[in-house]
Amino acid sequence: MHPINQSGIDDDDILSLVYFLGDKFKYIEGLISVDIENKLEILASAAKYDNACTSCGSHRDNVDGMIGRTSGGCLVHTYTADGRSLSLLKVLMHNYCIYDCQYCVNRSSNDPPRAIFTPKELADLTISFYERNYIEGLFLSSGVIKNPDYTMELMYEAIRILRNVYLFNGYVHVKAIPGASNEIISKMGLIVDRMSVNIELPSEASLKLLAPNKQKQAILKPMEHIHDTIRQSKYELSVYKKAPNYIPAGQATQMIVGATPDTDYQIMRLSEGLYKKYWLRRVYYTAYMPVGTNTLLPTEKAPLMREHRLYQCDWMIRWYGYKVDELLSEQNPFLDPYLDPKCNWAMKNLSNFPIEVNTAPRESLLRVPGIGPGGADKIIAARKLGSLSFEALKKMRIVLKRAAYFITCNGRVYDHVIMTEEHIYRNLVSSAKLPEIDAPKQLTLFDTQPLMLSEMCKDLKHIG
Repeated sequence: MHPINQSGIDDDDILSLVYFLGDKFKYIEGLISVDIENKLEILASAAKYDNACTSCGSHRDNVDGMIGRTSGGCLVHTYTADGRSLSLLKVLMHNYCIYDCQYCVNRSSNDPPRAIFTPKELADLTISFYERNYIEGLFLSSGVIKNPDYTMELMYEAIRILRNVYLFNGYVHVKAIPGASNEIISKMGLIVDRMSVNIELPSEASLKLLAPNKQKQAILKPMEHIHDTIRQSKYELSVYKKAPNYIPAGQATQMIVGATPDTDYQIMRLSEGLYKKYWLRRVYYTAYMPVGTNTLLPTEKAPLMREHRLYQCDWMIRWYGYKVDELLSEQNPFLDPYLDPKCNWAMKNLSNFPIEVNTAPRESLLRVPGIGPGGADKIIAARKLGSLSFEALKKMRIVLKRAAYFITCNGRVYDHVIMTEEHIYRNLVSSAKLPEIDAPKQLTLFDTQPLMLSEMCKDLKHIG
C-alpha cells in the first residue's frame, strides 16, 4: 500500500472500495484500469448537469514559485472584463453514488458507465491541462462514495496535491457534499476559491419524494457553517491582512427547475431567503432533463425559457432592489414566458409611469424596462450638462423599444405610444420595432396620450 496523503486515503484503499461497490453497480471487472482518457470522458460527461461555472469572483495574482493565477473574470468559455476567454476543467471525482436521487443520472439504481479518479490522477490531469494552456482552473464535484466525509477527503486530497505539491495558484471551485462535517468543510475552504452546496429541489416535500436519502437540514448546515466562517474570516482580515482568506469567492447553490410542481414563486422566495441568510453569491437554476423512468418525474424536459425567466428575476432581486412579492404572488405564482419580469412588473404598475428622465431619481430610473444600472448612471451624468431628448437616449444605447412606454422627455411622450396595458403588451412581445422618433403622425381626437401643446401649435401652423 502506497500512501499518497495525510488523511490515510491511498490508491489501494480506493481500489478496494470500488471493487466492493462493484456488485451493487453491476461493476465490469477492470474498469478501474481504464486509461485516464476514458475516465475523463465518463466523468466529464457525468459532470455536465452541475451548473455553477460563471464568474469566479476571486482575484489572486501570480506568486513567485507558484503556477497560475486567479482572474476576476469568467470561466468555462466565458469572458473577462478585458475580453479574454477562459476555460475550466469541469469533472467529477467519481460517479459512484450510494444515494438514489431519482432526478440524477448517477443515482445508485441507474447503470451508466462508472469511473473514479485517484486524487493524484486528478491532480496530474489538471496540471497537465493547465501546462498545455487548455484550462485556467478546476471545477470539481462528485458522487457520494462510502459517506460524505470520505468523499470530501478524496476531493480535498486532490486539491491539496494541486496546491501544495504542484503549487497551483489558479481558480478552484468545489461542490461540498451535504452531510459532511464542519471539520472537512473548514479544511476545504482554506484551499479553494468557491464552494457550493446544492439545495437541488425547492421544497423539503420534493426532497423526501425524489431524494429520500437527503434531508433539508443536512444541506443547510454546511451553508450556515460556510457563512459563519466567511464572516469570521472577513473580520480577521480586517484586523490582520495576512490572515487566511476563507473561500474568497463565496458560496453558491443550484436548484433543479421543473422536476416537481414547485412554482416560480416558491423557488424565488427560497432564493431570496438564501441570499439574505447565507450571503450566497449566486443561486443557479437548471431546467430539468429526463434521466430516468420514474413515474413521479415529468417525461418531458422543462422549458429553457422558464430557467431564463428565473435568472432574470434573480438578477432583479440582487441588482435592482426588487422584492419577490413585487414580482410574483400566490395568486400569480409563475413568470410570464413571453415577457421579462421587469416589463411585466411595469405593466402591472402603470400608475407609477411615465416618469420624466430629466428629473427622476436613480431608484425610479432602475424600475424602467430598458434602463439598467449603467444606463441610469449615464442619464444622471448627462442631464447635468443639459436636457435629454429621446434622440439623446438612443445615442446612449438606452433600449427605447422597452423604455419608451414608461418615460417622458421634457414632458413629451414617445411617438405612437399609448399608455394602456394591452397596447404595451402587444408591442413588447412582438418583434416589430418602434417607429422612428420623427415619423409622421396623424392627429386624432381620440389619442389617450395627446401631443404636447407646443407640438400641436406647430402642426396647426403648417396647416394654416
